[in-house]
Amino acid sequence: MNISSAIVHIVPARLDEACAVLAGMPGVEIHARSPEGKVVVTLEDDDTEAAANRYVALHGVPGVAAVAMVYQYSDEESDTEEVEA
Repeated sequence: MNISSAIVHIVPARLDEACAVLAGMPGVEIHARSPEGKVVVTLEDDDTEAAANRYVALHGVPGVAAVAMVYQYSDEESDTEEVEA
């Protein structure tokens, strides 16, 4: 599992349009937005590569001027089993 957060800077004139696209992206959730175009999002995905691809995709949303990752957490589930001695 991979969870990250980012601040997406959007041109204010395209804020509604860009937020609609962001909200439609799988694994992306909008938590806050300002009229100046700053949008706080979280991205959740199953693996690191898919999460990285989704982060890159944020840059391609119409109206997005910049994306700044704030936090990233990755938990690769272990395939080992606990054995009692």
